[in-house]
Amino acid sequence: MSKDLVIVESPAKARTVERFLRGKYRVKASLGHIRDLPKSQLGVDVENDFAPKYLIPKEKRSVVKELKEAAKDAPSIYLATDPDREGEAISWHLIHAANLNKVPVRRVVFHEITEEAIDEAFRHPRDIDMDLVNAQQARRVLDRLVGYKISPLLWRKVKSRLSAGRVQSVALRMVVEREREIEAFVPVEYWSIEAELSKKKVGRAKPKSFIAALVSARDTSGEEKKLDLSNKEETDKVVSDLEAAAYSVVDVRKKEVQRQPSAPFTTSTLQQEAARKLRFTAKRTMAVAQQLYEGLPIGKEGPVGLITYMRTDSTNVAVSAQEEARRYITQKFGGDFVPAKPRVFTRKAKGAQEAHEAIRPTSVRREPDQVRHYLTSEQFRLYELIWKRMVASQMAAAVLDTTSVDIDARNGAAAYLLRATGSVLRFPGFLVLYNEGQDEEEQEEGKRPLPELTAGEPLDLVELLPKQHFTQPPPRYTEATLVRALEENGIGRPSTYAPTLSTIQDRGYVEKVERRFRPTELGLIVSDLLAEHFTEIINVGFTARMEEDLDEIARGERQWVPVIREFYGPFEKQVEVAQERIPKIELADEPAGEDCDKCGKPMIIKMGRFGKFVACSGFPECRNTKPLLNKIGVSCPQCGGDLVEKRTAKRRRTFYGCSNYPNCTFTTWERPLGQSCPDCGGMLVSASNSLARCLICTYRGPVEKATDKAVGMKR
Repeated sequence: MSKDLVIVESPAKARTVERFLRGKYRVKASLGHIRDLPKSQLGVDVENDFAPKYLIPKEKRSVVKELKEAAKDAPSIYLATDPDREGEAISWHLIHAANLNKVPVRRVVFHEITEEAIDEAFRHPRDIDMDLVNAQQARRVLDRLVGYKISPLLWRKVKSRLSAGRVQSVALRMVVEREREIEAFVPVEYWSIEAELSKKKVGRAKPKSFIAALVSARDTSGEEKKLDLSNKEETDKVVSDLEAAAYSVVDVRKKEVQRQPSAPFTTSTLQQEAARKLRFTAKRTMAVAQQLYEGLPIGKEGPVGLITYMRTDSTNVAVSAQEEARRYITQKFGGDFVPAKPRVFTRKAKGAQEAHEAIRPTSVRREPDQVRHYLTSEQFRLYELIWKRMVASQMAAAVLDTTSVDIDARNGAAAYLLRATGSVLRFPGFLVLYNEGQDEEEQEEGKRPLPELTAGEPLDLVELLPKQHFTQPPPRYTEATLVRALEENGIGRPSTYAPTLSTIQDRGYVEKVERRFRPTELGLIVSDLLAEHFTEIINVGFTARMEEDLDEIARGERQWVPVIREFYGPFEKQVEVAQERIPKIELADEPAGEDCDKCGKPMIIKMGRFGKFVACSGFPECRNTKPLLNKIGVSCPQCGGDLVEKRTAKRRRTFYGCSNYPNCTFTTWERPLGQSCPDCGGMLVSASNSLARCLICTYRGPVEKATDKAVGMKR
């Protein structure tokens, strides 16, 4: 007797699902989308309600043929594509492309590939949700209209192979506007003063010192006055007063502070944390997460889906998963580490749908170390991150005892207020397992515990620590902060963050400098051109509103054709006006700073399929090319040559090596700092955002405490 047919997207998912169906069904893979708009034409009939003209790509025709054959004898067909709009659309396209509606066709949805979830899904099959399909169609048509109407303008007016997009162009504009803020920023000098103080010495024992920061001055009535330490002269006057002042404790305040764990991951927060802690790009994070979701062979268990669906904006967690986590925490850490009630998290991001669960392990009992042997390094590191975040989210709060001390510094009529703060971890709670990463601009130094102090107690001054500062411009976006900004502004959805970041890099609009996005000259030109002529479309507000319209279509509250028609009328007029007004822009060749070693003509920097490279300006007569060496301003510790930034061929991971390769083979994954180790003289490399480590000895320390660039650094 013929078996019912189940269709999923990927072979890996097919293997995992087939195992849990225990041979009762045949499972086939569609290998993703099998129908799409044509690449060579608009593919949207704007005169006929924007009807899309779908076709089966040449490379998918054999897949469709195979699915048709498999469906011939099947009594019923179950479409088990991913549980989102894209997955719903793939199922709908499968029905039409492979003529599957000759037999009963049902849709099954599961957010994790486990036996329980799959059994539950097959007990409750449903019809295709056309609201979700239409929302996906609307996005596809909308993006095609924007891309195919604006991109040709860029080809004619700027250069070929450029593209514009509804979301990517707004992301580029955000990077460009941040760069303009940085360029226009004028640093302002200011000073701070800290005092190293200690309790009065009693006997021979040297009392431990602590740091207090100058807060304000005090007038004769005791009222606080703001200090204006804008230059060295003003600061020196205050330092002079403080050097001769008598110090005493005015007030001591103690309180208990609870620190709560973060919610389990959403797509956005996973991409942010993987960027901070693992240095994964958003694209790499999603590729590895897809592998963990679809299933991997775990010894005798066979193919197992290790995490729930990874495209989600929800922090919801199933009650069964909460209970499993709480039981695990009790057994592993003890009852004190479990809160009285399961934690429930709510989303604050604009446009969050709450349709799915958060990203979590399918079973917290499957500890990372238990499956490590079966995973690649990247799979293990990402799984461990997801596992720890989920378990920690259901753990008790960390409890800290914090102390704040006000200190009076008095020198005759001059009086000042200083404040010292400290904290002691009384109960670690979730911190025994996981601590959320921070972006560099958010990081704070840890607070050291203070000695036991009492009001009225006199103190000794050990040292004054005046320090000059300059206000800083807003930092350039990292992958983590740009994803966060896109989400906070309601731009895009979980499925679009990674491709958006990849596109603006692949097109040569932005480049990464020190892991931060900087617009290229081309990116500045394209962004300015689009911002000038398509102001109503290429902006944060419009893009966010359009995402809300798409969400309303998905909920069945609006029809997709009127939404597109409302957009297209004004947009078409803008395109017509832009075609007449935009002058052609000539891009000057970027000199490479060297001459061709074959014909002697200047070499220039070009943009190719895999990024920038150096080519002869005499092309096509001379076709000499070579890789672009991105020098980092540090000398090789082995041969003295220039160290350059490189990328691996397969996964495009960044590493650093000598420009004299293959004669010199020095390489390191961490960025060399051009500073020598204070202990052994070896080369220091970046170990984290603020820490350096030595390539020779065990030294680890703050970057700012390392010595200046040294000549004789060792390997």
